[in-house]
Amino acid sequence: MIPIQLRFAVEPYVPLLLTALTRVFLFLVVFGLLYWLGKPIVTRMVRSALEQRGFEETLISLAVSVASGVTVVFAIAIAATVAGFGVVLAAFATLAGALALAVGFAARDLIANFVAGIFILQDKPFVVGDWIEWNDKSAVVRDIELRVTKLDTFDNELVTVPNSELAGNAVFNNVANDRRRIAVGFGIGYGDDIQEARAAILEEAAQIDAVLQDPEPSAPVVELGDSAVVLSGRVWIDPQEHGYGGVRAQFVEAVKERFDEAGIDMPYPTNELTGEIDVNDVGAPAPSD
Repeated sequence: MIPIQLRFAVEPYVPLLLTALTRVFLFLVVFGLLYWLGKPIVTRMVRSALEQRGFEETLISLAVSVASGVTVVFAIAIAATVAGFGVVLAAFATLAGALALAVGFAARDLIANFVAGIFILQDKPFVVGDWIEWNDKSAVVRDIELRVTKLDTFDNELVTVPNSELAGNAVFNNVANDRRRIAVGFGIGYGDDIQEARAAILEEAAQIDAVLQDPEPSAPVVELGDSAVVLSGRVWIDPQEHGYGGVRAQFVEAVKERFDEAGIDMPYPTNELTGEIDVNDVGAPAPSD
């Protein structure tokens, strides 16, 4: 009697078991076909489209990885639909939405840096090796990553800056163009000859190998200060060939020595006090006990 009772207890579940196995088998077959056939096609199309538009290899690799992940999601969704797993698909969609919302709130700063890194790599406001300035900071770009940019200061310190900070602020690229001007103010005394001082500045500028002759150096009067007439010594250099700081220092030193030889005064700020001082005789101090 026991085998008969077991036989009658199992028989009602056989169709359900066969249906479940059939659906699982169908799901696996459809998923495998869609994933293993679709992934190479999708990733190849994405890579080809981005390469034709000149995108950076970093962005291309990222896009290919995202396309591969999207292919997995679509393959699961379509396979579940074909196999009749509607309830599972709905639960999966709900869980994915909740997870995406939670991750978005938790990693909003990370996502902002990530998106900023994509724009930096694509727009190229600066590249590795450029000298940039932002928020009163200055450094040379060492490496650009999707989340951060690594820079070397002139004191050889490594600075890691979130990409959102660089993308959200004005960034000055000092070596982006093939010419850059160096302007130095030289003050001379009111009694000195302006033409003589200008000639000295221009002659010393012409002696510096890094200084370009087109545009020509110039030294216009830019200010009549309280204690000096200020001439702006202006020279142009190729920032990709010569360092700004080194050329500027050489220019300043050469002009200072030339002014000293020519007897041209370089006055420093002075203040003149006028008025009267009264001194009264208050008498001899009283003798002490």
